[in-house]
Amino acid sequence: MAVLELLQGDITCLKVDAIVNAANSSLLGGGGVDGAIHRAAGPELLAECQKIAEHRKNHPAGACPTGEAVITGPGRLPCKKVIHTVGPIWYGGTQREPSLLAACYRNSLLLAQERELESIAFPNISTGVYGYPKAAAAEIAIKTVKASLFETPGIKQVIFVCYDQENYELYKNLADVW
Repeated sequence: MAVLELLQGDITCLKVDAIVNAANSSLLGGGGVDGAIHRAAGPELLAECQKIAEHRKNHPAGACPTGEAVITGPGRLPCKKVIHTVGPIWYGGTQREPSLLAACYRNSLLLAQERELESIAFPNISTGVYGYPKAAAAEIAIKTVKASLFETPGIKQVIFVCYDQENYELYKNLADVW
């Protein structure tokens, strides 16, 4: 079973097999963690994302639909791969937001398993400009990752990386769920 860890810091600095990018459906960069990852990775990451977007240009939900995940190289990042997943925008919980957020974590782990990656770091998906309530998102993240590890026995390490103090405290207070 994988080791679950909590870290407060910058996900772009981690030397793990994969970091997860809380992307938008275009995959072409944005704000928050998505912008930070694209800036740190450099133009190589954007070029790979553009290829995926071009390949999926006729998909009505964009290059990466909400809840799904795609993988690229790391550009200049110290990790081996970047898994891009699109979290749901919070509409009060009436638009399948909890199941879509859970799908982000599960599909990222499944993709990492498929690529034989053993360590993965997750940001706080959807809790920034997408407005997902942070406490609810933390609970979904932890529970989904724990449940998904039975399907992904090759995953040896999962790190929840919180950039801000508020998210870090929420995850720390859920330690009994770990």
